[in-house]
Amino acid sequence: MFNYKVLHTDSKASVLLDGDVDIDVTEIMEDEITPELQNSTVIEIDFEKVSFVDSSGIGLLITLITNLQKQGKNVVIKNLSADVKQVFSLLQLPEILGYAVFVDFQKVGE
Repeated sequence: MFNYKVLHTDSKASVLLDGDVDIDVTEIMEDEITPELQNSTVIEIDFEKVSFVDSSGIGLLITLITNLQKQGKNVVIKNLSADVKQVFSLLQLPEILGYAVFVDFQKVGE
């Protein structure tokens, strides 16, 4: 079961995800969450309650974040569990999306 909440504060939107980010979440992300982020310039995606992300979830995140960044929005992902962080690291998501997106990663040498 997947749930989410979007909290708005001025120009910032905090997206609290709860559950697995997989193929079932794609429609929710595209039809419900993304439209709620259009009036925000800073977007924080909180993974505290996400324990699993599959390949479709990874693709969804890459597309979402890339599109938001193209619109000039500052996107940050935080509170990754150890398992999700390991998957993101193995797939080199910090290199693909930029280390600034991930609160829980630091560039080697920093």
